[in-house]
Amino acid sequence: MSETTQPPIGSYEAGPGEVQRVLLLYSGGLDTSVMLKWIQDHYGAEVVALTLNLGQPGEDYDVVRGKALDLGALACEIVDAREEFAREYVLPAIKANALYGGGYPLFTALGRPLIAKIAVEKAREHGCDAVAHGCTGKGNDQVRLDSTVLALAPEMKIVAPVRNWQMGREEEIAYAREHGIPVKGGTEAPPYSIDDNIWGRSSEGGPIEDLAAPPRDDVFELVADPREAPDEPQDLVIGFERGCPVSLDGERLGLVELIDRTAAIASRHGVGTVDHIEDRIVGLKVRDLYEVPAAEVLLSAHADLEKLVGTIHQNRFKRSLDEQWAFLVYAGLWYEPLRENLDAYMDSVNEQVTGEITVRLFKGRAQVVARSSPNALYDEALAGFGESGGLFSQQSSPGFIELWTLQSRMAYGIRNRGKEGS
Repeated sequence: MSETTQPPIGSYEAGPGEVQRVLLLYSGGLDTSVMLKWIQDHYGAEVVALTLNLGQPGEDYDVVRGKALDLGALACEIVDAREEFAREYVLPAIKANALYGGGYPLFTALGRPLIAKIAVEKAREHGCDAVAHGCTGKGNDQVRLDSTVLALAPEMKIVAPVRNWQMGREEEIAYAREHGIPVKGGTEAPPYSIDDNIWGRSSEGGPIEDLAAPPRDDVFELVADPREAPDEPQDLVIGFERGCPVSLDGERLGLVELIDRTAAIASRHGVGTVDHIEDRIVGLKVRDLYEVPAAEVLLSAHADLEKLVGTIHQNRFKRSLDEQWAFLVYAGLWYEPLRENLDAYMDSVNEQVTGEITVRLFKGRAQVVARSSPNALYDEALAGFGESGGLFSQQSSPGFIELWTLQSRMAYGIRNRGKEGS
């Protein structure tokens, strides 16, 4: 087994002997369990473990804490950050209609700056001089975590063993056996790399990397196969106030519960799977499979309501800002001032985004079928053909057309001067 490490390249990376106490982002899985022991041995440092609950299903946090302590952690903090995640990270993403590359609703990208922020807070509480994580050198998460720690605590060092230690899975398992670390789920590598929270679930790696093959049946664990979904559609009425979803079918709910309920309902109807080719910021193209039932429903509903209450100029302009917002978050630049500037604009636009949207769920599809808002820029009496009066006069249209097309008509005439038929 090789435990060789590469010398640090970044000035913020910690080498052996440079840190005394390390805050480790700890999941309880093989990688971070090996890390917990390896940091103690290789760096001669004490370790404090930190585990965050962002809505990952099926976690037993008492077991996670016990495992960390058994492996020598001075302490293991378990932080329930679901409310903060929903309110301070997911909600701004809803207001920004946030999709990266047209398909990824940023659930992992949104979670990382919060995880890193809490890591810095806990590191300072426990007198740590470094933060450690299990990111690889191929992923985006290393950028998101490192950049946040560096922004909030420039004095902190970063320890990223997987990036440097050159241990494959077999070597990790051998190390675990040698040091009495339990190997969850046996010794075979899981077929996919999984990440999840209340806003979505991702699967990547293994058979997914074969672009010529459709997703295998064992990939999707949250969302039902649309072929097996109910044969009757279900209409879900989502209420918004100032851009924030606040109710389902007339029942007011907190944001976390509303997201959870929406996800459960949409999942039953096969809604919320995404097969996505993604441009990572580290220069790679990857294929990711996402399960995002709540995001698909709530983002679609919000975008439709926002379009109803916004002017044509607001709607055209905001689309470009939504894309920029999503890119900044995806790229790990949560603390970039432009993101805060964009948030101010999103909040301003969303002051008018109040009303109800009805989404029909059926066999994998979420379709907006009805909408209402006290702020709608829509007049039913004027929308029909043949109607006049009030703010709209059909008799004014010819003059409008003559002026609206003036420059285009002039340009066409000049640029086609002398041509046959002009």
